[in-house]
Amino acid sequence: MEVDKPEVKRVLSRFKSDTGEILPGGLLDLPVDITVDKLQLICNALLQEEDPVPLAFFVNDTEITECLEKSLEKEFSTSEDVVEIVYQLQAVFKVRAVTRCTGSLEGHKEAVISVAFSPNGQHLASGSGDTTVRFWDIHTQTPHFTCESHKHWVLCIAWAPCGNKLVSACKNGSIVLWDPESGKQVGKTMTGHKMWVTSLSWEPFHSNPECRYLVSASKDCDLRIWDTTLGQTTRVLAGHTKSVTCVKWGGRGLIYSASQDRSIKVWRALDGILCRTLEGHAHWVNTLALNTDYVLRTGSYYPMEKSEDLTPLERATKRYDSVGEERMVSGSDDFTLFLWIPDKDKKPIARMTGHQQLINDVKFSPDGRLLASASFDKSIKLWDGKTGKYITSLRGHVQAVYSVSWSADSRLLVSGSADSTLKVWSMKTKKLAQDLPGHADEVYAVDWSPDGLRVASGGKDKILKLWQN
Repeated sequence: MEVDKPEVKRVLSRFKSDTGEILPGGLLDLPVDITVDKLQLICNALLQEEDPVPLAFFVNDTEITECLEKSLEKEFSTSEDVVEIVYQLQAVFKVRAVTRCTGSLEGHKEAVISVAFSPNGQHLASGSGDTTVRFWDIHTQTPHFTCESHKHWVLCIAWAPCGNKLVSACKNGSIVLWDPESGKQVGKTMTGHKMWVTSLSWEPFHSNPECRYLVSASKDCDLRIWDTTLGQTTRVLAGHTKSVTCVKWGGRGLIYSASQDRSIKVWRALDGILCRTLEGHAHWVNTLALNTDYVLRTGSYYPMEKSEDLTPLERATKRYDSVGEERMVSGSDDFTLFLWIPDKDKKPIARMTGHQQLINDVKFSPDGRLLASASFDKSIKLWDGKTGKYITSLRGHVQAVYSVSWSADSRLLVSGSADSTLKVWSMKTKKLAQDLPGHADEVYAVDWSPDGLRVASGGKDKILKLWQN
């Protein structure tokens, strides 16, 4: 006697890209128990990809992690409904979560305020309250050079996107250019700011592969554009009425600055003309991030890409153009974030609320799809990078979260906190993937290397730590 198998429910579906294009192929009659692997095969066939590309699938903003049925909402119980399956290209490479401390780098005599990997991930620099900049050998985990020129706390450092120079700035307003290969100062100390420098940003590689120009923001309310070859100011951008807290040199020839005067100003880099002022925040604006930050940071380096016959300039330009519209997010002491299209609109796309205390750091994922904001309220919140829509809160830290950094494949996020721990969060589960204790005090700075292999952290305990899988 044959037992009738229960009939598998089917739904009419169609694939749609995350930018809204319907995939040719019409309506598909799919079983609701279809797995992600089968969706990959079908979608890649419709895309006519010679080499299958990894994809993620979503229904109503919910990722399909096992089979379609688990992501369907009740209203799709009738077969007449058409289910739109949104597909997103994923990074071809995969970064593994860092799980252990592989080195404690000692040498700084005061708190480590900033840490940064070079664009190719092969060099590491740190700036400290002990007035020095240090370059470290990440393979032997020993100091390469201790650079002494500053007379006051080194507050910020920035690698040029070409990877062969680093700039640092200190509390008395001096800016120094360093050669990472020799640890020697290049040219004269750049002076002009009357108070301390809060933020530094290089001109993008695709705009000028020489990486000659730099913009600095200061507590003296001004921004300065520097010619690092001549070691002098070429232009002063004046207009803010209080301390400038953050500056970004965007990829379209615009400079964005945030200030304690509650405004964000958009300047034309070429002639210093103020294009527009973005207003809306009710308190100090602390931090800015661009969805192009990762491609601007790594310039022509991209260790995960198939090798192509492109010059560094062509590769940097192609990578920047592939991002599309440049978007910016601002985080403030008013507990909110705003999402902007700063090169054309004075009104924000979204006002993002939910944090209970000031926002300290915000970063777009390298693929631009997600935003992570870190707050004194001990939480990290995730938002949609295109719409600003709230996704979820990552909780686990027991004190203020100071900084966050994304893995190069956008699948993981690391955070550093006043509770002396780092935590790694998975974007697949939206939960804690790894708890990393080890620092003896507050963690001020954290950076995930652009090649995805390691994380560096530094803080109040004067120690730099390296973390790997």
